[in-house]
Amino acid sequence: MVSSTKALTGHLLGAAGAIEAIMTISALHEGKLPINVGDAEQDPECPVTLVDAANRDVEVDYALSNSFGFGGHNAVLAFKRW
Repeated sequence: MVSSTKALTGHLLGAAGAIEAIMTISALHEGKLPINVGDAEQDPECPVTLVDAANRDVEVDYALSNSFGFGGHNAVLAFKRW
């Protein structure tokens, strides 16, 4: 399942990665994934499940939080539900 929070928070520059990590941990803990806001019709050639209001209540055991910053500063954090 693919979820995005950028449309919910805007660009937070240096705080973006930390806020994304907090939202990822919260999603694992509460069993509710952030929905994709403002997404258009999904490309039928792209075989992923986008999170929307109909499928956001799920139990996931693992989640990735990706952060891609200016100048090539990138990080990926892996989280496990406790």
